[in-house]
Amino acid sequence: MLEQWDNSRDYHSFANTEQVCVKHLSLMLDVDFESKQLTGLVELNLTYLDDNTRELLLDLRDITIFNVTTAAEQALEYAIDKEDEILGQRLCIKLDSTVSSVKIHYATSPEAQGLQWLTPAQTSGKKLPFLFSQSQPINARSWIPLQDTPKARVTFDAVINAPKGMRAVMSAMNDATAALDGRFSFTMEKAMPTHLLAIAVGDLAFGRLGARTGVYAEPEVVDSAVAEFEDTESMVEVAESLLGPYPWGRYDMIVLPPSFPFGGMENPRLAFMTPTLIAGDKSLVSTVAHELAHSWTGNLVSNATWRDLWLNEGFTTYFTNRIVEKVFGKELAELEVVLEYGRLKDAIESTDLAAQTLPANMQTQDPNEAFNRFTYDKASMFVHDLEKRLGRVAFDKFLYEYVQAFAFEAITTETFVEYAKKTLLVEHSELIGEAELMGWIYGEGMPQWFNAPTSNSLDKVTEALLALEAGKAAADLNTTGWLVHHWQYFLSNLPEVLTHDQLESLDGAFALTQSSNAEIACDWYRVAIRNNYAAVLPAVSDYLVKIGRGKFVRPLYAELLKAGFNSEIKKIYALAREGYHPSIVVMLDAQLSAVL
Repeated sequence: MLEQWDNSRDYHSFANTEQVCVKHLSLMLDVDFESKQLTGLVELNLTYLDDNTRELLLDLRDITIFNVTTAAEQALEYAIDKEDEILGQRLCIKLDSTVSSVKIHYATSPEAQGLQWLTPAQTSGKKLPFLFSQSQPINARSWIPLQDTPKARVTFDAVINAPKGMRAVMSAMNDATAALDGRFSFTMEKAMPTHLLAIAVGDLAFGRLGARTGVYAEPEVVDSAVAEFEDTESMVEVAESLLGPYPWGRYDMIVLPPSFPFGGMENPRLAFMTPTLIAGDKSLVSTVAHELAHSWTGNLVSNATWRDLWLNEGFTTYFTNRIVEKVFGKELAELEVVLEYGRLKDAIESTDLAAQTLPANMQTQDPNEAFNRFTYDKASMFVHDLEKRLGRVAFDKFLYEYVQAFAFEAITTETFVEYAKKTLLVEHSELIGEAELMGWIYGEGMPQWFNAPTSNSLDKVTEALLALEAGKAAADLNTTGWLVHHWQYFLSNLPEVLTHDQLESLDGAFALTQSSNAEIACDWYRVAIRNNYAAVLPAVSDYLVKIGRGKFVRPLYAELLKAGFNSEIKKIYALAREGYHPSIVVMLDAQLSAVL
C-alpha cells in the first residue's frame, strides 16, 4: 500500500521546491484590526535549481492577490489554478530567466486560518485588541503566499505597521525597548521552516528572565508569567550541556490569550505559550522545556514532510524529560514519562493498528492529524529505549552528533534510518540491530520487547486508588504532598464507572470541579461527564468558553458527545466558538457536525 508514496515529497504543499526555491522573503504588512486583515506585500528571492524552470508554484489559502511583479515592478502573469479542501490554493507565477525575485501585493482574509483577531473583551486588559498567528502545520499560507513546506527553510526580514500604542513581535530578534510608534522592523538571519513564521500584535509588556531569556505578555499577566517561568535560563544552560550552544541567540516567549490552541509553539526567538501553564506552582512548565528543546530538535533539525513529524516531537519529548530531570529532579521526570505512556496506551486502544507507526502516513489527510500520541509518545519511548540500550554517555554522544550532522536541514524518516545504520548499528551493533530499529520506526503498535516505564512515586496513588475501591471515603484518603502528576494519574486510573455518590464524595473532598489547574480540571471533567454527572456542566461550560487549547477542548467535547449531552454541546459551542482559534474551529465544526 505504502509503496505508491514518494517519501521525499511533501504531499501537503503545491510548491515546486525541486525546481526553484525561496531562500529569503521580505514582508511589508499593515495590521488592520477593523477589517481583520493584514495588507501589504511579500518579496520572494528565488534560487533556481533547474535553469529551465519557467514557473513558480506557491501555496496560499483564502488570500486576495492584487498583483504580482518583479523587483522592478514589472507585471508578471499569474493564476490561481488549483484548489484543494485541505491544501488551499495553488498560485502559479510565470517566470523568465531574468526574474530573481517576485513581489506579491495581497491581503489576508478576515477568516484566515492562521490568524486570530481578538476583540478587547477577549483579552486580559479589555482595552486593546490582539492578533496572533499559528502557522503550523500548513497555515502560514493563509497569511503569506509562499512555499509552505518544512523543506523550504527561509530567512526573512519584515516591516510591520501596527496601531500606535501597540507592540508587534515576530519569530525573529525582538527589541523589548522599541518605541510604540506604529512601525516595527525584524530580521531573522537563520534559515528556519516556514511553519515557524509567527507574528503577534497587542498590548504587550516584557519581563526579563535572564541574560538571553524573557517573556512578553499582557501587562496584567506579565508578573505571574515571570514568576512561573523564572527557571528558563537554567533550562537553556542544561539543554546546551546536552546538545551544544543555543543556536538562535535569544530565547524569548510570549504568553498569549487563552484562545491560543496549543500548549506551546516553538517559534524561534519567540516561543508562543498558553496561559494555562501559569498554575502558580511551576507544575506545568515542562511545556516551556519542550518548546525550548525544539530549538535543537525541530527548529535546527527539522522534519522534511509532515509524515516525518516524529523526528521533531519524539526527540523533543525525550529531550524535554532530560531538561526536567536536571532542573526539577528525577521524581518529576519519571512521573512525566509514566503519564506519557499512559496517554500512549489510551491511543493504542482507540487507534487502528496501521496508524500506530512513527511515520504519520497521512499524505492525503489533514496534516493536523499527524499530531498524535504516536509521533510524540511512541517516538519518545523509542528514544528512551535507545538511551537504555546504549547507556546515557554513549547515547548523549549519538544525539549530539546527530543534531550537528543535520543542523539547519530538513530530513525524512529514511534519512534518519540511513544515518542510524551508519552510526548506531555500526558503533553499537551488540546493543541494537537493524530489525529492532526497523521494528520501532515502521512497526505497528509497541515492540514486544518494550518494558513500560514505572515510578515508585506513584505507589502512594495506587494505594489511594485501592483504598477507594475497597470502600474508603474520599475524604479519608491521604493525598498529602501530591503533585499535579499524582492527581493526573489518580484521575486517569479511576474506575471507568462511578456512581454519583462517589463523584460527589471525590468532589467534596478535593474541590475538583473548582480546580484552578487546567490539567486537573480537564481530567476531572472527563471522568464526571463519562458518568453523566451533570453537576459539573456549568463549570465545564465556563472552562470551554474561557480556554481554547485543543488538548483540552477537543477531548471534552468528545466526552460530551459520547455521553449524549447534545443540547448542552449546542449551548456551550454557541457561546465558545467565536473565541476559538480558526484552526480549532475547523476541527470542532467537523467533530461536532452531527449535533450542531
